Amino acid sequence: MDVIFGHVVTVMLPVLLCVLLGYGLAALKAPFDRKMFGGLVANVGYPALILSHLAKDHIELGAFLNVLLAAACMILIFGVLGFGVLKLLRLPVQAYLSPMMLSNVGNIGLPVTTLAFGAEGAAVALGFVVVVLAAIFTIGVALPIGKPDFKTLAKQPVIYAVMVALVLMETGWSLPGPVDQSLSILAGLAVPIMLLTLGHSLATLKFGNLGRAATLSVIHICFSVIAALALTSVFPFSGAQQNAIILLCFMPPSVATYLAVSQHRPDDAAAVAGFIFLSTLMTLLTLPLVLTYWAA
Repeated sequence: MDVIFGHVVTVMLPVLLCVLLGYGLAALKAPFDRKMFGGLVANVGYPALILSHLAKDHIELGAFLNVLLAAACMILIFGVLGFGVLKLLRLPVQAYLSPMMLSNVGNIGLPVTTLAFGAEGAAVALGFVVVVLAAIFTIGVALPIGKPDFKTLAKQPVIYAVMVALVLMETGWSLPGPVDQSLSILAGLAVPIMLLTLGHSLATLKFGNLGRAATLSVIHICFSVIAALALTSVFPFSGAQQNAIILLCFMPPSVATYLAVSQHRPDDAAAVAGFIFLSTLMTLLTLPLVLTYWAA
């Protein structure tokens, strides 16, 4: 019990306090431009974080490529299992499958794995962020709308930051000192803004059908167990990298998937929001348990 409490205090509490601050800003109706902050993270924070971490030998090139493949496999596992369950429950695949298969590895996964496993954990989380981000603009948009948004995906600086980072990792080149220091400074804005934005987003969701949300949230956790077992059995990860991947499998559905659902499947939007909201709350229980008994 003391170990669980320690994980709650050292890993979850700092994240929770930042999220609650964002939630409080929304409750107080304080000025908060989510679109601007989201753009700041996507266009500056994430690319800077990727370049500043991956170019500093926190993870080898081969291991990082395996991380990218593992992230794609995680999405596939959640997608196949989710499709089957949604068909069984007779729920609309177009509305529920994208949040079921695309996890919040950015707003929650990145800060939690960084606090739990340091720079090596952050490098793994960044690999998952890149893959899930690409999936959000393709699968996440295509399911509710009917077609992927490749044009928007091609404009994401994260994709090009990864390409530059891969070249640096392969060649062993280093960024000039002033550039590297600037990237480290800019990278520092990503995590706090992400957490504040998550709290603000959760506060403004209009959700309903909490009974269905609870059922889907429990099912999502079961999928997480299956995905973590599968990935750690197939891929040659160990130590902090393996533990980070296990933890990332237990992230809740991405809030970003709600946007396309709310715009193009409005009748299902409230129920999907309830699923995302309740799953996010349940991580307060699941993540400390995973950190204590599995990803330790």
